[in-house]
Amino acid sequence: MPSDRTRVRRLPERGHYDRATIDAILDAMPIAHVGYVLDGAPIVTPTLQWREGDHVYWHGSAASRMLRKVDGAEACLTVTILDGMVLARSAFHHSANYRSVMLLGTAHAVTDPAEKAARLERFVNAVYPGRWDILRPMTEQELKGTSVLGMPIDEASAKIRQGPPIDDDEDVSLDIWAGVIPLNYSVGAPIPEKHVREGSLPPSHVTNFRIG
Repeated sequence: MPSDRTRVRRLPERGHYDRATIDAILDAMPIAHVGYVLDGAPIVTPTLQWREGDHVYWHGSAASRMLRKVDGAEACLTVTILDGMVLARSAFHHSANYRSVMLLGTAHAVTDPAEKAARLERFVNAVYPGRWDILRPMTEQELKGTSVLGMPIDEASAKIRQGPPIDDDEDVSLDIWAGVIPLNYSVGAPIPEKHVREGSLPPSHVTNFRIG
């Protein structure tokens, strides 16, 4: 799993290379950033990702120049969950608590229509379990207008920071507040769209939605 490119060198004790840790972070945060080179310039694009077994997938418009260029190209996908702001007694030791994953590999487009439809179904159901079956069926034009790209989870690493600030020994007696401001994703009450019939109750994948 780890390689020279993905091995954590700065604070290596924070590096994790087991699939259980990597998969848990990917599964907890659907937002990813995909980096690649487009016409000789570095580009990083935010997108939604989902994991299926040993691959991670993301999607977008079939008209996207980025998605056409990244097919068959080297890419870097990162996912980060911010868990807290860490305040120390010196500016140097301020930090953040986080869980992150970095994947490196060659992106590939899913071109078979049946496989693409299956991937999109799993994506929707991964975020909202059971929702695909209650939706209007996807049209051929919608399927054609959507690109799906995947990348194997072969070259990957996770980096995690947890706990309080790490102050210098001579600083801990200073009368300066230090500690952690925890951050959590708060899921609010669902807001129905104006055409939802009065009295219609949201399904469980709405009321039980969780992230992070």
